[in-house]
Amino acid sequence: MKLFLISAFAGFVLAAEAFAGGGAPAPNVPSADGDTTATPQIEETTPQVKTKTRSTGGGQQEEFVLPSGNIGCIYTPEGGTSVYLPQDGGPELACDRVEPRYVRATLSAGGPASLDKNVGDASCCSATRVLDYGQTWRQGPFSCSSTEKGLACEREDGHSFFLSRRRIDAN
Repeated sequence: MKLFLISAFAGFVLAAEAFAGGGAPAPNVPSADGDTTATPQIEETTPQVKTKTRSTGGGQQEEFVLPSGNIGCIYTPEGGTSVYLPQDGGPELACDRVEPRYVRATLSAGGPASLDKNVGDASCCSATRVLDYGQTWRQGPFSCSSTEKGLACEREDGHSFFLSRRRIDAN
């Protein structure tokens, strides 16, 4: 029994070293019933990460929420920030609605607004800056108006979105 435990431990250590270092495969180690079939190989894969070749800007994101706490927005300036670069280089305005179902509306530098109904990084609404009803926020090519009926945001070229508990629209 001692021999079995020592041999199992040695096999475990060798397998761990091979996995961590990408070295030789683990040896065949007898199982409790004496079987010496090969230990299955675990192949470590490194996911391919696509990186942007241009450097991100030193800009600052700006956040705000509506008084209800149900809608919040993040503005990213052109060139992005030190940790985030929009897909098209920015600027970008992304607003999340929490209830009744989580949705993200995004206006990028060009093209129509988009709606994402399967948000993988739901993180709304922790901003401390409140855009009170009746106020308008402006930054870059975007402006947003807060009303008790919801949030209407548009880019200078007329593409826009509207978010409320009852309705979502994007063009």
